[in-house]
Amino acid sequence: MTTENTINIKNKKASFEFAFIDHYTAGIQLTGTEIKSIREGKANINDAFCVFTKNELHIRNMHISHYFNGTYNNVDEKRDRKLLLNKQELNKLQGKLKDQGLTIVPLRLFISDKGYAKLDIALAKGKKLYDKRDDIKKRDTEREMQRKMK
Repeated sequence: MTTENTINIKNKKASFEFAFIDHYTAGIQLTGTEIKSIREGKANINDAFCVFTKNELHIRNMHISHYFNGTYNNVDEKRDRKLLLNKQELNKLQGKLKDQGLTIVPLRLFISDKGYAKLDIALAKGKKLYDKRDDIKKRDTEREMQRKMK
């Protein structure tokens, strides 16, 4: 197993805050030394979200740290980055976003087998407080059942 496949940066808050409807895998348009920073694991997608601008999908607030050995090639850490999807997928997402309360949330940033940075995104609806309480209750009961099994 190469080091490229070990990069797996997750958004752990997303499953607690949102209920997922559809999942997609998108490429990311990177510039300069951003891919080197991602390969070092110096990226964060916890506060990131996706928006449409001019019929193109962009990710905002995704933090990629500066590459240590990069000189003038380093770019802004929290700049908007274009996500690469098929035209049909973009049209489908844009149509579904018109429904109230839906958003596109990044779930996982990883390096593909070919060495490209990929982002798992999901069309999601925000959970209510009682939905979150139900998730916590289910998790606690599953833990207790596993403790009793041992």
